[in-house]
Amino acid sequence: MNELLQSFEFGRYILKFHKVFVDYGGYKSVLLGLRNTVIIAVLGLLIGIVIGTLIATVRVVPKYRLLPRILNGFASFYVGFFRGTPMVVQLLLFYYVFMPLAGLHYPALTVCVVVFGMNSGAYVSEIMRGGIGSVDPGQMEAGRAVGLSFGKSMLRIVIPQAVKNILPTLGNEFITLIKETSVASFVGTMDLYVAFNYIGTNNYEFMVPYLVMALIYIVLVLMISALVRLMERRLARSDRNQTTH
Repeated sequence: MNELLQSFEFGRYILKFHKVFVDYGGYKSVLLGLRNTVIIAVLGLLIGIVIGTLIATVRVVPKYRLLPRILNGFASFYVGFFRGTPMVVQLLLFYYVFMPLAGLHYPALTVCVVVFGMNSGAYVSEIMRGGIGSVDPGQMEAGRAVGLSFGKSMLRIVIPQAVKNILPTLGNEFITLIKETSVASFVGTMDLYVAFNYIGTNNYEFMVPYLVMALIYIVLVLMISALVRLMERRLARSDRNQTTH
C-alpha cells in the first residue's frame, strides 16, 4: 500500500502526514485542539445567550426613568464596541492590555471563552431583540393583565417565544463561533489551526494537514446544522400538539 501511495505525488504527501499524525503523536494535538475549539464555541455561545438576552431586555424596556436610559446607553456602547472591532483585536486587547493592567492572570483558554462569550453577547443581543420584536405585543399585554411585572412577563412569556423564532439564527451564530476559534492561537491556545500547523511544520508539507483541517470544520458545521434542524422539527411538532389540544 505504501509503495502504491509513493508512486503518486499526492500519495507521498499523505504518507508524510500519516507519519507525523500517527507515529509522532500528532493526533494528540488534534484531539486537544478539537476539544478546545468545541469548549470555546459552546461556552462562548452560552455566555453570549445570557449576555445577549440581558442586553436585549434592557434595550426594549421603556425609557421613562433615568436608570433604563443609563443602562441602554451602556448596552449601546457594548454592542457597538464588540460589533465594530474584529474578534482578534478584542482577544489581544483583553489578554495583553486589560489583564496586565488589572493584574489578572488567567489561562489562555479561559480568556478565549470569556472574550468569545462577550463578543457573541453583542450579536445575540441584536438577534434576540429582533426575536422579541417578532412576538405579538398582545403577549406582553396579557402577562401584565394577569399581574406579572414587566421582567416576569419577558422571562416567562416573551423570551421563550422569541427563542423559537431565532433558533436558526442562533445556529448560525454557533457556526460563526466555531470558525472564529482559529484566532485563539494569537494568545497561545491550542486549537485546530495550531494542531494542524504543528503537523505541517514537522514534515514541511501543509497541503494534506490543511485539507484535513478544512474537512473537520465542515463536519462540525454540518453536525451543528443537523442539530438545529432537529430542534426546529421538535419545536414545530410541540407547537402542533399544543394547537390540537
